[in-house]
Amino acid sequence: MTRCNRTFLKSLSLAPLSAALLASSLSITPAQAQERDDFSVCWSIYAGWMPWAYADVEGVVDKWADEYGISIEVVQVNDYIESINQFTSGNVDGCAMTNMDALTIPAASGVDSTALIINDYSNGNDGIVLKGSDDLADIEGRQVNLVQFSVSHYFLARALESVGLTERDIETVNTSDADIVGLFSSDTTEAVAAWNPQLSAIADMPDSNVVYTSAEIPGEILDMMVVNTQTLADNPELGQALVGAWYEVMGLIEAGDENALTIMADAAGTNLEGYKNQLDATYLYTDPAEAIELMESPALLETMERVAEFSFEHGLLGDMAPNAGVVGIETPNGVFGDESNVLLRFDPSFTQDYLDAQ
Repeated sequence: MTRCNRTFLKSLSLAPLSAALLASSLSITPAQAQERDDFSVCWSIYAGWMPWAYADVEGVVDKWADEYGISIEVVQVNDYIESINQFTSGNVDGCAMTNMDALTIPAASGVDSTALIINDYSNGNDGIVLKGSDDLADIEGRQVNLVQFSVSHYFLARALESVGLTERDIETVNTSDADIVGLFSSDTTEAVAAWNPQLSAIADMPDSNVVYTSAEIPGEILDMMVVNTQTLADNPELGQALVGAWYEVMGLIEAGDENALTIMADAAGTNLEGYKNQLDATYLYTDPAEAIELMESPALLETMERVAEFSFEHGLLGDMAPNAGVVGIETPNGVFGDESNVLLRFDPSFTQDYLDAQ
């Protein structure tokens, strides 16, 4: 999963905009604040987002867009951080991203964003690998290669907590996700935090011990389709079409449709068996009722509070951010942070409409 090279974030993250400045910025962003019938969304390669590839090439998105009298271009962006940059800049209307990235990039930069669909959570797709030990506690004192300030970094912090350690007990080394597999073969590399497919490649190497995975923190690393809030408000048909297309493909996955899965595997650069292995470590919300239950749960707000606190401690909410709640996060269960500056919203209403229509 190519999730976020955060060296980019230190230059991008700005103090959240005031409401007046936000309204001004929304009014001039090309992809926002207007009624339209042409839209675009983007995604990058990851097991939980490959359904967008299938929905695009097999015409599922086109079918649902036609039903609502609109058109939706589905764009694959090979670089994950660039896909979010395109969304933050207003060049696309929606983007597949994680919950942490939705907070620390578009929302922290003043772009009011809505999590339209929670696709899945990482249920083993992220892992920590040590050499010479199968005990996570032995990470103490080691250098850990990872994509700094990414979901991997958050995951590492949560893993350290589980054995009574903190980041002060290790040294992080910023490493591109493209380089991390090769680096693990180096004698100087002692530990890595990585995600699939890199994690699987590392786990197959000599003296490789996976000592902790995201299955230990279920429901915390969420993968989502995020849409510009104003665009969604002005054009609800966009949300309805995207949700309909998504759950049509989820039905195929739930049924074990090997033709659909093979198309997704090909798009991910693997075979059917390899893709199924990745899905085994991905908890897909194939049931829309379950996705709604998550959005409405107190657990989601608790997770986002934890993510916000990590992001604040690492300077990802802007150098001038006074506290972890500088960006308001709204779920059906309430708001964490500044209620006058809500810039990240979890909205189950479109999924509920889809479910009601079934």
